[in-house]
Amino acid sequence: MNLDRLLAEERAAVEAALGRLLPAEGAWPERLHRAMAFAVFAGGKRVRPVLARLAHSAAGGDPDVITEAACGLELIHTYSLVHDDLPALDDDVLRRGRPTVHVAFDEATAILCGDALLTEGLLLLARHPEGEAWAERRAEATALVAEAISARGMVGGQMEDLEATGQVEGGAVDPETRLERIHRHKTGCLLRASVELGAVLAGVSDAVRGRFAAFGEDLGLAFQVADDILDVTASAEDLGKSPGKDAAAGKLTFVTLYGLDSTRRRLEELEEELVDGARGIEGPDGALAAFARFVVHRRY
Repeated sequence: MNLDRLLAEERAAVEAALGRLLPAEGAWPERLHRAMAFAVFAGGKRVRPVLARLAHSAAGGDPDVITEAACGLELIHTYSLVHDDLPALDDDVLRRGRPTVHVAFDEATAILCGDALLTEGLLLLARHPEGEAWAERRAEATALVAEAISARGMVGGQMEDLEATGQVEGGAVDPETRLERIHRHKTGCLLRASVELGAVLAGVSDAVRGRFAAFGEDLGLAFQVADDILDVTASAEDLGKSPGKDAAAGKLTFVTLYGLDSTRRRLEELEEELVDGARGIEGPDGALAAFARFVVHRRY
């Protein structure tokens, strides 16, 4: 399998759909729509929609049928980045190699931009794929993603991340337990939901859905462990965002807790688990296993 070609084709499909689906920049309210386009089209790996398409294909579906729903995941992810970068949270000035939205526009516009992207993302999930035959699966998929980004998922992980850095008051929690919980929720929940979404829209059984969900959960953890390593080893040019910010902010990461060498070993273990999990879904040498290796070994 030529992974580079596969990823290029997958991203092209997602980019084309995003171009069709996002409100036109010139439409009212113009400033808000310009900010949304600025955030969405600043680049990015499109990991979540690509994962949904690959999982749907692995489950026996046609990935092109769910592209619009998969784009909802990307809008939701972008909303989380726009809000994460705000001065009250991570206070970052660089994202995907460009100024963050609150820097390029203003803080109020960035808040509303994130609100709008979240809402538009959920609308795409609620409306696509179109047709009465998809109604039950659409409802299940929308609920799945909403749960993943709720206070019990991504937003809860963001809250605990603030508590762990002392930005807000939080109860005393064992740091190892806290770190795992932050990563599995702040980053992992939406990645898991992306994989599971593809399976749900394919109409798989509960048992098969569980295998997809388990793979997605491990992938989410591996993605964040790799991010923790990149934060201390990669350049701003490679990352498209400010490196070293986690350590400077006193954030709880795998590297700050366990050290770089131990974190790299943990990532190697996760890679083996992911490849084994992918084999149980799609057989040997499938697209999900290849994508898992990309996540583990990426340099940006």
